Amino acid sequence: MIAVTDGGAIPTRGDTGLFTAWRVAFVGAIAVVIYLVLFRPDPYLKILRFVPDGILVTFEVTIEAILVALVIGLFAGLGRISKNRFINGAASLYVEVVRGIPLLVQLFYIYYALGRLVNLPATVSAVIAMAVCYGAYMAEIFRAGIESIPKGQMEAARSLGMTSSQAMRHVILPQAIKTILPPIGNEFVALLKDSSLVSILAVSDLLRRGREFASESFTYFETYTMVALIYLIITLFFSKLISLMEDKIRADQ
Repeated sequence: MIAVTDGGAIPTRGDTGLFTAWRVAFVGAIAVVIYLVLFRPDPYLKILRFVPDGILVTFEVTIEAILVALVIGLFAGLGRISKNRFINGAASLYVEVVRGIPLLVQLFYIYYALGRLVNLPATVSAVIAMAVCYGAYMAEIFRAGIESIPKGQMEAARSLGMTSSQAMRHVILPQAIKTILPPIGNEFVALLKDSSLVSILAVSDLLRRGREFASESFTYFETYTMVALIYLIITLFFSKLISLMEDKIRADQ
């Protein structure tokens, strides 16, 4: 199976080219930021001092959305493998519909369209939209992880007197977690990047703060250069963490 997502490329020592590229990109991005801040403090140091609260908002929105998406994905994933035709159909319909609509459209729909019925704050709307969107992707991750566990595990648990739900909770899911952690981490990186879309809802994330600084100072090139470098450093950092997590899981198996 070939799996390609919009998350970050995961650097491993086995892939020499990608691992080298990660080191060059990560160290290079940090070096460029340090150089710009030291030798061109105006405007780069000013930009760096202006956006930290936006970085915090970016992480806040991303973490809240990924946590809700995990809950949605778990239930939708269980629904996808359910033998109940209604539950399976509803979960499958949710996955297909949501994955077929761009995240940007979902953001507009929840904030502006549904906003006529329920007035939600911009941050709440952003979290809901991203959680619903990524919950559909998480559902497929959970489904694939659960189905990767040999059927004999369920049969053995049932032979010990467990119900299906008990076997799923105590036997299948704990084993599936190890399988799905790396792809969940990759979805986190993808969600972190997509969180930049919430700036259109006036959520003061990293990109929004950069836009505010650029509109005040007219330093568009410098501002978006710094914003891009910050995003690059963050995503590369988490990509490496995911790689280390994968190595740890393989070592434990």
